[in-house]
Amino acid sequence: MSAEEPLFRIVRGVPTAEELAALVGAIAVRTRPAAAPAPVAVSAWARSGRPAGATPAAGPGAWRASGLPR
Repeated sequence: MSAEEPLFRIVRGVPTAEELAALVGAIAVRTRPAAAPAPVAVSAWARSGRPAGATPAAGPGAWRASGLPR
């Protein structure tokens, strides 16, 4: 693509300066890469008291073992 070649062109109608500005703004926003979402901070209230690897195991006696210290 050469420097003289336009990025886009209006094929029909006579847009006003405001309409052209809105079109350029919409194209600029659309071509921008999406930002990564910010990590969500988890409060101490929402965190569990058990470590992440301590998942409950299903099976006979599991309900009894769930109350035992680890």
